[in-house]
Amino acid sequence: MISSIAIQSTPAAQCAIAGTSRLLHRHVHLFSPLQHHHHRRQHHHSRRRSLRVRAIDAAQPYDLEARLVMRLNQSTRLKIAIIGFGNFGQFLAKAFVRQGHIVYAHSRSNYLLAAESIGAAFVSDPHDLCELHPDVMVICTSIISTESVLRSLPLQRLRRNTLFVDVLSVKEFPKNIFLQVLPPHFDILCTHPMFGPESGKHSWQNLPFVFDKVRIGGEDSRQARVENFLDIFRNEGCRMVEMSCEEHDKYAAGTQFITHTTGRILEKLQLESTPINTKGYETLLDLVENTSGDSFDLYYGLFMYNENAMEQLERLDLAFEALKKELFGLLHEVLRKQLFGKSEEGDVRPVLEKLPKKASRLLPPGAPQ
Repeated sequence: MISSIAIQSTPAAQCAIAGTSRLLHRHVHLFSPLQHHHHRRQHHHSRRRSLRVRAIDAAQPYDLEARLVMRLNQSTRLKIAIIGFGNFGQFLAKAFVRQGHIVYAHSRSNYLLAAESIGAAFVSDPHDLCELHPDVMVICTSIISTESVLRSLPLQRLRRNTLFVDVLSVKEFPKNIFLQVLPPHFDILCTHPMFGPESGKHSWQNLPFVFDKVRIGGEDSRQARVENFLDIFRNEGCRMVEMSCEEHDKYAAGTQFITHTTGRILEKLQLESTPINTKGYETLLDLVENTSGDSFDLYYGLFMYNENAMEQLERLDLAFEALKKELFGLLHEVLRKQLFGKSEEGDVRPVLEKLPKKASRLLPPGAPQ
């Protein structure tokens, strides 16, 4: 005997029945092969009809290639602190910012507006600067103030593997100071961009950049960081020259110090442009302009902190004296010919043709009066 159960029709029950009906209908629809195939074909055709070429792949901001490039740029981006934000520090900062690196500037003078115009952040307190944990600390002070500035930095606030870089015109001096002052867990890279705001104002293409990896940790991340920093100068087209600090100073004394010395000597002559300038004279005027734009502290540092500079200065002095003797020697021969005429053959002394009365005492003994 089958018994039936009466279900009371209530609003809640009606809602439940309606929901169950929709669920069953959806279930049957999903598992009906013909309906499912027909639905996919209709959806596929509608998608094909709606596709439109909006832009080429390279212009898509969120495609795989763009994301990979963005990720690579973020991995190679450096936080660079420049200590000493004068003329040369600002010159370097422009290239750092141009290549997408984050730049912090610190100096005794207030360069807030200059930093903002470049795209850098000016930090007046060295403690605040070090607490930002820059990847690279670039010492861009004068040669004579390098040691005092380095010793004044709160090194304990930096990360223990921070990379220190100098850009001074002498190399043995900052290398020795870095090794003395910096704890062994800091990396050291000594560099010399052999150009400045004047010589490199248009381009750095083929301009020499000398560097010496004095002390770099063996971890891959630290090796990669050094290369990322050097890539800044490679990307600007510099001619990369790796050599020891000792070799650099030996060569620089014979090139840079002599160049600056010559330029400053010519500056004291107060050379002026003329309507008939030759190419050589124009070169001298350019030399005066390039060297006089640098501070005397820089020139003094080239002399004081490069042990090879004194030797070059002495050689320059001897060369000038030798040149004067050569000139005066030729002048002496000209005067002798004017006074004594043509020389006779053999060891016979020249005969005086004309001699002022006051010079008669210079006649050789036994010569006719």
